[in-house]
Amino acid sequence: MAVPTIIMKPATQYSTRRLLTRLSLIITLGLLPFLTGCAVAVAGAAAGAGAIAYVRGELESTLDQDYNKTVEACRIALKNLEFTKISEKKDALDAELVYRTALDKKVTIKLNQVADKFTRVKIRVDLLGDEALSMTILEKIKASL
Repeated sequence: MAVPTIIMKPATQYSTRRLLTRLSLIITLGLLPFLTGCAVAVAGAAAGAGAIAYVRGELESTLDQDYNKTVEACRIALKNLEFTKISEKKDALDAELVYRTALDKKVTIKLNQVADKFTRVKIRVDLLGDEALSMTILEKIKASL
């Protein structure tokens, strides 16, 4: 039994290449919303102290400062930004500060004592987040330490 041989003409090879290129482009564009939905901006060389991550609308950073000093620095920063206090909850390990901006955006700051001299700070603005405002708040907190 003879095996049939398929001979592709140069035009067919070109069409196949174009088809594969278009197919890969369509797949890439189709996956793009999923990749940008959880965009991560990392500043710093390590994931330890000083690293900043913005994931799914929440800015997270670990500061190499005492927990109580960091909570007080948050209060000072939010007061300097002239935000309105809605509520505050604090115990020995965790704190949650809820404020509102002049444009009625809800700002929630969660603090966790990670170790004796390390505090995790999470900042969320409204439901979807605001990276620029979150970074401004974090910089004000750092300036108040």
